[in-house]
Amino acid sequence: MNLAKTSNPVPSKRARTKIVATVGPASVDKLQELLLAGVDVFRVNMAHGTREQHQTIVDSIRSLSKSLDIPVGILIDLAGPKIRLGELFTDPIDCVVGTHYTFTTADEATCATELTTNYAPLIEELSIDDSVMLADGTVEMKVIEESETTVTCRVVEGGILRSRQGVNLPGVNLSVPALTVQDRDNAVWATSVDADFISLSFVRAPLELLELKALLEEQGSQAMVIAKVEKREAMQRLDEIVLASDAVMVARGDLGVEIDVAETPIAQKRIIQKCHDYSRPVIVATQMLDSMQHSTRPTRAEVTDVANAILDGADACMLSGETAIGTYPVETVRMMNRIMLNTEATLHDRKPITKALLEEGVQPVTSAIVYGAARVAEQLGAKLVVVATRTGNTARIKANQKDFIPTVGVSRDEKTLRQLCLYWGIIPLGGMPIGDGQELRNAVEQWGKQQGLLIRGDSIVFVTSSTFGPLGHDMVFVHEIED
Repeated sequence: MNLAKTSNPVPSKRARTKIVATVGPASVDKLQELLLAGVDVFRVNMAHGTREQHQTIVDSIRSLSKSLDIPVGILIDLAGPKIRLGELFTDPIDCVVGTHYTFTTADEATCATELTTNYAPLIEELSIDDSVMLADGTVEMKVIEESETTVTCRVVEGGILRSRQGVNLPGVNLSVPALTVQDRDNAVWATSVDADFISLSFVRAPLELLELKALLEEQGSQAMVIAKVEKREAMQRLDEIVLASDAVMVARGDLGVEIDVAETPIAQKRIIQKCHDYSRPVIVATQMLDSMQHSTRPTRAEVTDVANAILDGADACMLSGETAIGTYPVETVRMMNRIMLNTEATLHDRKPITKALLEEGVQPVTSAIVYGAARVAEQLGAKLVVVATRTGNTARIKANQKDFIPTVGVSRDEKTLRQLCLYWGIIPLGGMPIGDGQELRNAVEQWGKQQGLLIRGDSIVFVTSSTFGPLGHDMVFVHEIED
């Protein structure tokens, strides 16, 4: 690593909680500003744009990461089986409570009270008294009559309806697979661009995640699979789904429609706790700073929402429309980083999270060493912890502790370094001479001094292996800065 060249932002100015930002028309030309403002992972939403546009975004991110010598992750978000309205006969429609509308199997609506969708089995899978939620839950209908080709619904909660808006069917047993044909094609493309994370939408069962993992394995990909929890069925099988995933996203948009919106805050807390129990990184998403799409300042409720996600223990928060189509994408990222820093400052005296119930992917010795190293660092007042990792699993266990001693993750594998971008409190540092202990200590010391983290007399705690071999980490080494 060329230490004179690196422009890594000063860690003290970046939050420990990571920021995931969606790339769109508003941000595609502002990637460097966003990265330097605090973005750790860029999200590419496969529900919008063309393959050519997606490829250009990925290429631009990789080029930027290389030129700035800063690891940055790329998340490819598969669209999943999103059900949408077709073209309305009259657009928009003001749905008044008590009005009847008919869903039909026809390709086009023939009058203002007819509705079509992109989901062919809709008519046969709906039953009397089922709820149909439209436009992010702002309009609710109840099924009151059904036939072979139509379903008639009554509006129970009114609102404005527009063409191609989303349709949610809470509690309805849908036949459509979570991994669609289009998703499979996009997943294969994601492996070809060496995506770091691939998220699966509308997960209902752990087998759906295992199916995606098998597909990625066939392609030789080591991408982490993120389960988007946004269905009631996922909440009912939460333990299994968390265990089948590599990371989890609390996708509050559709989740807040699929379950009672009043249940969403408690659902968020439950998901985050399960992720800590099973040592899985967790992202909180949807409308975190939504008003900043059109304003330079967020609402107080939004600021509180971000803060509460951090207090709940989220590893990352995600921006969607705010950075994809908003007027102030860079300002939004700076604001989120600012909220995170201020919230994290209140956590310094909180005890680190106790040992997780399950720590897959690491040897028991490694787990004990990681927890022991944190205690050693705390007792010594160490200014830095360094974790050497091949796959990122050791750093994942360290991140799950949520302690406040700055932690650097070093690895020979560039993909591992990019995946560390999602881990709470882990600073990925590339180009380190891992094979030589003395050279590694010298390089980290030099970097720490450049960043203003280390001065004479400070201690660094290294978590590594005496052989860096298959038995995992078995060494804690304390290095004191002498000059």
